[in-house]
Amino acid sequence: MVVAHRRAIIVTWIALLLLGGWATTDLGSLLTNRFSVPGSDAEAGLNVLRTRFHERGDGAFTLVVKSSAPGAAPQASEAAARRAAAQVPGGRAGPVRSANAQVSYVQITTPLQAADAKNYTERMRRAIGAVAGLHTYLTGFPALSHDLQPVYSHDLSRGETIAVPIAILVLLFMFGTVGAVIVPFIFALATLPTTLGLVWIVAHLGNMAEYVTNIVTLIGLAIAIDYSMLVVFRYREQLSEGDTPSEALETTMATAGRATLFSGLTVAIGLALLLLMPLPFMRSMGAGAVLIPLVSIAASATFLPALLSVLGGGVNRLRVVPRALLQRRASGAPGMWSRLAHSIMRHPVAYLLGAAALMLALATPALQLHLTGGDNRGTPHGTQASDGLYLLEASTGPGPLAPHQIVIDTGRSGGASAPATVAAERRLVGELRRDPRIEPATIQAPALSTPAIGRQAGLVDPSGQALQVRAAGRTDAGTSQAKGLVRTIRSTYVPNAGFPHSDRVLLTGAPAFGVDFVDTAYGAFPWLIAAVLIITYFVLLRAFRSVFLPLKAVLMNLLSVSASYGALVLVFQHGVGSGLGFASSPQIEAWIPIFLFATIFGISMDYEVFLLSRTREEWDRHHDNERAVAYGLEHTGRIITAAAIIMIAAFSGFMTGSFVGLQEFGLGLSAAIFLDATIVRALLVPAAMKLLGRWNWYLPEGMRRAMRLRRPAPETRPAGS
Repeated sequence: MVVAHRRAIIVTWIALLLLGGWATTDLGSLLTNRFSVPGSDAEAGLNVLRTRFHERGDGAFTLVVKSSAPGAAPQASEAAARRAAAQVPGGRAGPVRSANAQVSYVQITTPLQAADAKNYTERMRRAIGAVAGLHTYLTGFPALSHDLQPVYSHDLSRGETIAVPIAILVLLFMFGTVGAVIVPFIFALATLPTTLGLVWIVAHLGNMAEYVTNIVTLIGLAIAIDYSMLVVFRYREQLSEGDTPSEALETTMATAGRATLFSGLTVAIGLALLLLMPLPFMRSMGAGAVLIPLVSIAASATFLPALLSVLGGGVNRLRVVPRALLQRRASGAPGMWSRLAHSIMRHPVAYLLGAAALMLALATPALQLHLTGGDNRGTPHGTQASDGLYLLEASTGPGPLAPHQIVIDTGRSGGASAPATVAAERRLVGELRRDPRIEPATIQAPALSTPAIGRQAGLVDPSGQALQVRAAGRTDAGTSQAKGLVRTIRSTYVPNAGFPHSDRVLLTGAPAFGVDFVDTAYGAFPWLIAAVLIITYFVLLRAFRSVFLPLKAVLMNLLSVSASYGALVLVFQHGVGSGLGFASSPQIEAWIPIFLFATIFGISMDYEVFLLSRTREEWDRHHDNERAVAYGLEHTGRIITAAAIIMIAAFSGFMTGSFVGLQEFGLGLSAAIFLDATIVRALLVPAAMKLLGRWNWYLPEGMRRAMRLRRPAPETRPAGS
């Protein structure tokens, strides 16, 4: 049917491409970096700040001023801060605070979220202007977001810049003809704009993360190359066996085409984990990312066969390698992969134990994985916001950059000055002063200030109903010490203070948000992993028609993910990669393991489906396990290797970036794909399948009937073991 309507199908995809391309011209204006942790104490405290104080902690700026002469900064700092605050609706400059003899700083609070507040950065800087004898730096989370967004976007796009030329070279080497090489890029050209057009539609329905386009592009490029390589290799193999183009296409779509269907489903299932996370920014990333495998499935079933039908024998035109090599590759003649396959069949135990030992050794450090909700430790230098950040940190320590904010809503006007509230406030301040993790000089509370200073600093709301106590720790917001302090304040200091309505006392601020983010994300993550594994198992049960092959696939993928986590710990936490230019970090950013699992699980399962689909096909023909396993490795090994090289090239761009989080993400992805394509799929899977023998293909009769599968053809010879 596809061949009969190939022109209509191609025209439809061209129309979708054009519509998607038109939509993406406006896509950037719909994307945002809004961050929230619904249902958390930190989010509830932030809401009180917004409704009672008309400010948001994440939308606050900090003006840092350095003078050449001691004591010259405070007066000029106050005037400059007021000029800057006047540029933001609802902006308010707090009192000048001294960091040391030459550095002072002023907090500028706003009622805006950071994603909105950042748009006022340049206007505020122009209002501050040049101040004689002073160096001014406008920093804070919104300013950092404004200054570093271009750097982050450049680091993200670097992977695409590296991947495309590497992909062209690898595909030219693998395919040997320009006619075949253009297929993956035409496939990507059809699917990527179409997917981004759907993202544009979804972005009108809710907030979408700013970097969803980069994720869609990278995953879309990976899928386009993977599926096109699998299908085109099989198509040319059938042509080399003497099939007509129509016969070759029919066989290809019934085998390789079917594999891309199940592969796409497993990728979508893995990425759907993000869609179900209880965090809006992760859900938005998942909503965009899950669209690309679904669009790719549709394109693989319609556009790809229609394109091959038009090309016909043209996939072998414009040869760029010797004809003999091209013919040997197209026919699937024995080579390196054949020799490896037969070596594994002769010594399966040695290969299994060696490969498993290596993977487990790499996975073991993952048990020492420490997470952080994020802070300023990985911020690149070189922008006004980051230079001001590091100047203030050098003068006061990192704590004042992200203070703990204890918000008390008394529930009635004037309640902040009630004797019981003031007494509880003083007890809380006493507890904070005695904690060695807190810098006493940074504690701010209405009871420690005059009413005028308290109002200027935003410690009491205009109606006197709510108040806040601020205290800065001695370490950055995401450190283990800061996280421990958050838990102590909530579990000990606030209850001991004895506020009349303790349920209205909320701890917010960057350290609290980091703790709540990790708790919320990882409270759901294990359950979602279990759901992904179970759903994937049943999808592969239908694909492979086996009880044990899907179980093995799921376990192998978990091993690949665990090894990538172990590599992160070794390179970043233990500093093994410091000599290679990687940053050293005592903690891994908490979003990394979640995004790694969602991405790696799908891409790794691609390789598993390719290998096992070809193996199953050979088993169905001859019912010889050893022959089937060796055949599958021989005919998919080079495809998996080529796809892995291209993906590693793409993700290596992240590793050269300025941000520690992107370095971690790039290394985790690259390590997982490298290990999966070499150790797992090339050695561990074939060895395990050889040892399992005919148990690989076991499917109870009841399950067969439930799935409405035909009984297998009678064996023509005893099954291999």
